[in-house]
Amino acid sequence: MKSLKITFFAAFLAVTGCATHDTRILGADNQVELRNMQTRSFDTSDKTVVVRNVISTLQDLSFVIDKADTDLGTVSATRLVSGNRVRMTVITRSSSSGKSTIVRANAQYNLKPIENPKIYQDFFSSLSKSLFLSANAVE
Repeated sequence: MKSLKITFFAAFLAVTGCATHDTRILGADNQVELRNMQTRSFDTSDKTVVVRNVISTLQDLSFVIDKADTDLGTVSATRLVSGNRVRMTVITRSSSSGKSTIVRANAQYNLKPIENPKIYQDFFSSLSKSLFLSANAVE
């Protein structure tokens, strides 16, 4: 009985070890592509203005703001769609040159990452319009 358990355990480790290795190799490209979809740079050095516009944009998209911290540059919001929860977390940071602000949005649908590029394109398009209107004092 003990040797059967040891054999089963060894076989389990061999199978899962190979599977984990393959998924890490395959997942790396997907993560880079996902990060690319989730990130945009905006030509403003005022991170506070960007965070305020992120909040406005999320509210315009029917999200309820859960947490916002202008000092850290983070905003978390939730939206209920047909009883399902969509959560978006947006992080802003200054670029290394200090002349622009980097914005990264991370969306989840019922705790599963959203990998549809259209979701991020729509968010960043709305944010870009909001920043343009803000910069040109249009209210």
